[in-house]
Amino acid sequence: MTGPYNPESVAVLIKDSGNGRTAGGLWARCYYDWLYIDLIFVPEQFRNRKIGTQLIESAENWALRRGCVGVWLDTFEFQAPGFYQSLGYEIFGYLPNYPRGFGRYFLRRYFP
Repeated sequence: MTGPYNPESVAVLIKDSGNGRTAGGLWARCYYDWLYIDLIFVPEQFRNRKIGTQLIESAENWALRRGCVGVWLDTFEFQAPGFYQSLGYEIFGYLPNYPRGFGRYFLRRYFP
């Protein structure tokens, strides 16, 4: 009823220029016509250089080329909901006390 499932994964990696090793990055999966960002990690020494933004933009461009209609992700209250909102993501769900005392946000961004 839903059409082809056709899942596909993408990884956008941060390489340490000093030793060439993978230091962080983004892992996402495309299901149906949406990209789900499963994991994003920017090591402390790479923060405040817009690398997180570049990771998101790279994944979004990949999803656009694949024909996705948008991207969604989840993040904890103590992590980065404001970061994603600054990139145009909107909150579509909130789970309180996950973990206890904090909340989990679900955010999405439709492509134009």
